[in-house]
Amino acid sequence: MKRARPENVVSLDLETRLRRDHHQALRLWLRLLTCTNLIEARVKARLRTEYATTLPRFDLMAQLERNPQGLKMGDLSKRLMVSGGNVTGITDQLVEEGLVERSPAPDDRRAFSVKLTAAGMKAFAQMARDHEGWVIDLFSGLSPAEKKQLYQLLAKLKLAVVQTT
Repeated sequence: MKRARPENVVSLDLETRLRRDHHQALRLWLRLLTCTNLIEARVKARLRTEYATTLPRFDLMAQLERNPQGLKMGDLSKRLMVSGGNVTGITDQLVEEGLVERSPAPDDRRAFSVKLTAAGMKAFAQMARDHEGWVIDLFSGLSPAEKKQLYQLLAKLKLAVVQTT
């Protein structure tokens, strides 16, 4: 008997669009995209339920954690590949919660620099540990050898894609 899948999984499963006559490359592309969507959905849900936060907030804090001297708002926008307005909105929330601080950029009077506060560093460190654990769990269906092989194959695909552009 076939188990019913939750509706949200079906909507994330882009392979349901495939027909038998679709090329293998298209099948692989949609499988990769589906896996990405499913993993991201699980991570987003855990961030929301366990930390009452979002993936964009987590990503912004991750950038600041990697750059303890702080980053200009424009640099954050480029690194996160979102608009300046999105970065401003997220930053405003995090400033209000005491997790980041915003100050004038020392080398540009028109710009602001953002960095984690001590409370932000502590909060992010715990989120990052848990995030890593969630990702490890999500990949637990693969053996260490399979993970290594998949990693190597994806590196090969990445190189091929970079070389064709």
